[in-house]
Amino acid sequence: MSGGGSGGAGASVGVGTVERLRRYPVKSLLGEELDRAEVTGRGLAGDRERALLDLATGRVASAKNPRLWSGLLGYAAALTADGGVAVTGPDGRETDETELSEALGRKVALVAERPPGATVERAVPEEVLARGIAAEVDVTVSELGRATPDGGFFDFAPLHLITTSTLRATGSEAERYRPNLVIRTEGEGFVENAWVGRELAIGPTLRLRVLAATPRCAVPTLRHGPLPRRTEALRIPAERNRVVPLEGMPELPCAGVYAQVLTPGRIRTGDELRVGSGG
Repeated sequence: MSGGGSGGAGASVGVGTVERLRRYPVKSLLGEELDRAEVTGRGLAGDRERALLDLATGRVASAKNPRLWSGLLGYAAALTADGGVAVTGPDGRETDETELSEALGRKVALVAERPPGATVERAVPEEVLARGIAAEVDVTVSELGRATPDGGFFDFAPLHLITTSTLRATGSEAERYRPNLVIRTEGEGFVENAWVGRELAIGPTLRLRVLAATPRCAVPTLRHGPLPRRTEALRIPAERNRVVPLEGMPELPCAGVYAQVLTPGRIRTGDELRVGSGG
């Protein structure tokens, strides 16, 4: 992957605005909507700082293996005023680890420190499309946070962006793709593919570098709270936007992009996003 150019404000072009901000305090649980947030080197403050650990395997619980963990997407997490987290169930009632373990059928613990070498299981997307999420499909094991050495329960990098152009192309709700930033853009199709390797400026101080297109798995197809299952949320990227995310990887169905934080700052809905000329 290329390293990005200078991307300063003088060399950048406005391409959209921040339409939505979303934070997910617990990995693979539903998140919360924000109108502003602090962004540090670890992403949106409070984002993916906790996860559920499968005590039987030592792996982080993730809906990427839907046969085991699709039920996680029936629960929502929100930060509390004292910096803690409140988890609510499908009935809106606050729940705890004991009740979660009973509901999920596996004993889990809510953790705030990423274990060394933490891994998740990921169902093979093509098998999910061909056989369905309930089938005994093959899974791969991947290490968390390759681009976030400072912690957090991120799949790869601390920020995930998706554009309204991509959402129009897939016909799916943003919630299915679990982005931090939804960027309102003009144009057709997966326009953020062109941002890979470039620097982004958002608001007066925040600067990002886009690292890679975001590979999609089974998660977008699953029930998300009140949203029903939707196979097309994966099938359409598989048909229309297969991209090599990183050198050495095969072409994979992608939607959205991963980014790292170059310069921290505040962000709010309505901020302009400008793309630098690097690459």
